[in-house]
Amino acid sequence: MNRVIRWMEKVNIPEDAAILDIGTGNAAFLVELAKEGFKNLTGIDYSSASVELALNVLEDEGLINIKVQEQDFLNPSTELKEFDLCIDKGTFDAISLNPDGRDMVKLQYVTSLRAVLKPHGHFVITSCNWTKEQLLQIFSPGFELLQELPTPHFQFGGMTGNSVTALVFRRLS
Repeated sequence: MNRVIRWMEKVNIPEDAAILDIGTGNAAFLVELAKEGFKNLTGIDYSSASVELALNVLEDEGLINIKVQEQDFLNPSTELKEFDLCIDKGTFDAISLNPDGRDMVKLQYVTSLRAVLKPHGHFVITSCNWTKEQLLQIFSPGFELLQELPTPHFQFGGMTGNSVTALVFRRLS
């Protein structure tokens, strides 16, 4: 979360930017974004239990203006559209590692992302399962890589790698 927020501050994402947290879970990221002054926040999760938890957390934090909806991102409703920034911190990993129709699911995710993100909008993905090169291949149709966010490195057997990949893409028109 801190990496993404630092990047948002560095590139001056406006406080009123429409931001979608894909797979919001307990809404922890939405809470942090609200604390940083962001005002137009929406979280979605396919789990009704997660949505209920998120709503309770937001209420406890006094953040009742944040929208949270039960949504399957692979089949988003038409009300989910025109976001300036979409953030994914593990949902793509969970969806794309399902052994049933893995390639089709990845394509559907990209299609859904294009449907909800404004042209030239930003997409920030954090993945612990896919490398930079793999994510570039998956998202290259319709998206361009803007930046790789710094993540911790490790060294094993003379090779250096990352345990997490964090990339910023921009949707092409």
